[in-house]
Amino acid sequence: MNKKICIGLLMVTILMGCATQQERAERAAQRRLAIKEAVEKRLWCIDITSMHTMRYGMKAVTPDFYLELRNDTLRSYLPYLGQAYQAPMMSPSQGLNFEEPVLHYQQDKKKEHQYEIRINVKTKEDAYVYWIELYDSGEANIRVRSNNRDPISFDGHIK
Repeated sequence: MNKKICIGLLMVTILMGCATQQERAERAAQRRLAIKEAVEKRLWCIDITSMHTMRYGMKAVTPDFYLELRNDTLRSYLPYLGQAYQAPMMSPSQGLNFEEPVLHYQQDKKKEHQYEIRINVKTKEDAYVYWIELYDSGEANIRVRSNNRDPISFDGHIK
């Protein structure tokens, strides 16, 4: 009798594990499809979790920073730590905060689970190139180069 109960409990546990794996696979497939659609429509937003500076190393950031693409407009609300080579009109503590039209947009899918995006924008103060890697898992890496500042990079998650 105890043997039958143990076998029954073992079978239930195995079936629950299979259902959980199937649910995870379904959620991953839905996430991949949502990210693919967002990239194709050029409608995505990345919540920033950390930044990597040239001079100060890695820093965690508060959850209110983001990078958003809406069709042909880039909204950048990112912190900045580094050296400015030319004095900006606004304080360098302002970070990379602007909303500007995209001058150049290039998108590739070189790897199966990764999109590579390059965006060029120009503000009154500087010209920027954003290299963005979006993964099917929802992870994102952003590298930013400008004419007048040290390069900086960010990690985050796509919404």
